[in-house]
Order: sequence, then structure tokens, then C-alpha cells
Amino acid sequence: MTSISTAALFVPGRLEQFSTRVAFFIAGFTIAAWAPLVPYAKARIGLDEGTLGLLLLCLGVGSIIAMPLAGALASRFGCRRVLVASTVLVCLCLPLLATLSSLPLMVATLFIFGASMGALDCTVNIQAIIVERASGKTMMSGFHGLFSVGGVVGAASVAGMLSLGISPLIAILAVAVFCVIALLKAAPHLLTYGSETRGPVFAVPHGIVLFIGLLCFTVFLTEGAMLDWSAVFLSAQRGVETSYAGLGYAVFATTMTVGRLFGDPIVRRLGGPRIILIGGLCASAGLALATLVPTWQAALAGYALVGVGCSNIVPVCYSAVGRQKTMAQSVAVPAITTLGYGGILIGPAGIGFVAHASSLGLAFMILAVMLLGVAVSGRFLKG
Repeated sequence: MTSISTAALFVPGRLEQFSTRVAFFIAGFTIAAWAPLVPYAKARIGLDEGTLGLLLLCLGVGSIIAMPLAGALASRFGCRRVLVASTVLVCLCLPLLATLSSLPLMVATLFIFGASMGALDCTVNIQAIIVERASGKTMMSGFHGLFSVGGVVGAASVAGMLSLGISPLIAILAVAVFCVIALLKAAPHLLTYGSETRGPVFAVPHGIVLFIGLLCFTVFLTEGAMLDWSAVFLSAQRGVETSYAGLGYAVFATTMTVGRLFGDPIVRRLGGPRIILIGGLCASAGLALATLVPTWQAALAGYALVGVGCSNIVPVCYSAVGRQKTMAQSVAVPAITTLGYGGILIGPAGIGFVAHASSLGLAFMILAVMLLGVAVSGRFLKG
């Protein structure tokens, strides 16, 4: 039976919505659980900062390569099989990331981990589009909100266990066991089919899909900037002690999470184009406030505005992908997800280049102008 005929016989309901939320939580939880392990890996293998940066790039490369394949596999074998296989691979990689001391083995494991995360991220968005469309309601912000919650819980739980003196291996094994239990709960109601198969596995995005992808690129670029440069800006430009500089990203992540968890009714009320307009203006104003007002309090308030502004733009974009007819979803979702990841990978390096040539403040203001472009572009996206 083909994916299309299966979809015609079965309409996803509340149980499928629940499983989609669990899958988003797992995706955020597992990628964030790796973050506290990075310093341990650096010390265990004996890496300098430059080599560590190249090592971490393997994760992103693996993700980008796997995403188009995940779309095709989900169409052929169904979302459930791809989500289960990718989650199991992630759980198998985590203990290795906590113990390996060989650089070549760590490179290979991070590549597989990144590929598994990319497949998981891509496929769960394909499932989310199908489930949202079947419900007739706006649900994408809530789905992505569970990814953000998973990220907060994953990073905090692993960091907390490590601070109590628990070894990295035991801490990450606890993460893996939790994820397997959550997967067993969700798996029976993950979709046994994917989106329609049409077109090649690899395709250059065009038309409305390219437009949506560029919006995602800019927002993910902003997220990458907050992750990698907000603490640097607070410590170097606003005199905040290094131990407290991480508050900048914490504020951003918190307001983004809250914005997504409460975003669905707001999106239903205002519509996608207005969400992009208001969100882009809010995020741009937040960056301008953080950059131009020379106090740390203004910077934190600005980061909060950036989080609120960016929170629902990407979910609105994924919902729009589910409505467009230019490209099949099995190709369109990997395309915009890949562009988004490209923003996370390229953005921080680009900001560093501008900061080196001029200043970090100028780099942030360039990003603020790009977000203004996102705001203006929202009117071209159908609600």
C-alpha cells in the first residue's frame, strides 16, 4: 500500500498529536544533552579551540547530508520507521560521545550523531505538517515549543548530574534510557506513512519554498548568534562577569520557549503574515536595543525581545510549507530545514568575521536589518 493510499484511509488524531510532541521533545532533549559534554570531550582528547571547532562541524555536516535522505525515506517507509531508527542511533551515539578518547572515532561518531539528529529533525517536521493539517488547527508553534522545552531540560539535567559528581557516562546513559522509554510510549502512534513522494531526493529549493527557506535561514542565523555571541557581547561590551554572561542566552531561550508554548492561539488569531511582521520587528528592535543602549540591563531586555520575536516565525514557515504546491513535502521540508541549519552553521562564523573586521555591535546591527527584511517579507506569505 502506498503512502498516499494509507493517508487516505487514516486521519491522525489526538494520539498522533501527542506522539508528535514527544518526538519533538526527544529531538531537543538529546541535542542539548550533548552540549555539557563538549568541555569533557575537549579535555579527554586534548584538543585546542581550533581543532574543537572543526570537530563540532562534523555534527552539522552530518545533519545537512542526512536531511534530504530522511525526506525520501519517510515517504517510502513512513515517519515511524525513520523516527525510531534515527532516535535509536542517537541513543547509541551518546555513550560513545561521553567516553571516546580517539579523535578519528569521535569524528565518525559525531558525524553519525549529526546525521541521526538531522533525520530526526526533518522527519518530525514532516509528521507535524501532516498532523497539523489533519487537525484543521494551528499546532506548529506548540510542537516546536516542546523541542525548546526538551532543550532546556536536556541541558539542565545533564549539567545538574555532572555538578553532583556523576560521571559523564552515567549521566548520558540516564538520558539515553529516558529517551528510549519516551520513544516506546510514542512509537505506536507515529505515522506509518510520510508525505507524498514526488520529484528527486535532492532538489534545489525554488519559488515559495526558497522564499520560506531564506526566512528560516535568517531566523536560525539569529538563534546561532544568540547561542555563540550573546555571552561574548555581555562580557566584552557590557562588563558582565564571565560567570554570569550566559544569562543572555538563557533569557533569549526562555522567552522563545514561552512564546512557542503559547503561540498557537496567537497565530490563529493574527495569521502567519502578521506573526512574521510583528516577530521580525520585535526581534530587530531587540537587537538594536541590546546593541545601542550601553547597559547590561538593556542588553538582557533586548535578548528577551529577540526570543519573543523569533519564537513563532519558524513554526509559521513550516505550516506554510505544508500548504504550498510548488514542491513535494518530502523535498520541501528537508530543503528549508537544511537552509535553516546552514544559518546556524554559517551565521556565527560570519558574525565573527564582521566583528573581527569592525565590531560585534556592527555585526548585530546587520542582523537587525536582516530581521527587518524578514518582517517586510511576511506579507508575501499566504496566511
